[in-house]
Amino acid sequence: MTEALHVGSQAMMQRDRASASLGMVVHRNEPGHSVVSMVVRDDMLNGFDVTHGGFIFALADTAFAIACNDSHHVTLAAGADISFLKPTTSGQNLTATALLRVKSGRSGLYDVRITVDNDVTVAEFRGRSRTTNLPVPDRTHP
Repeated sequence: MTEALHVGSQAMMQRDRASASLGMVVHRNEPGHSVVSMVVRDDMLNGFDVTHGGFIFALADTAFAIACNDSHHVTLAAGADISFLKPTTSGQNLTATALLRVKSGRSGLYDVRITVDNDVTVAEFRGRSRTTNLPVPDRTHP
């Protein structure tokens, strides 16, 4: 893989304070494919002691963003939706695997599968991307 193919996602993740603050770890960063994990903390639980859906969405959204930012131009979400299938709770390791399904011009469609420790699917996310004319920022956040 060449520098040009993944410069967008590398620059994005160097500056992504939100994902870092949630403890997300990037395991795979390839054009059209990424794997990101996160351990559920107590402060990520809702009033029923299960993982708040917003944190699961954030994990999936980060994997989606990495998979679709593979050039020197910023690619953003045009839309996304998620289906929650099983609850998770504190201490569990969630893994989001994003895959490009189709890309046409500046638009893309990506599926993200979110699993728990034993590879059980807990959510499915579908993201729609749009590549902009904005250049990828060339500086990192201090």
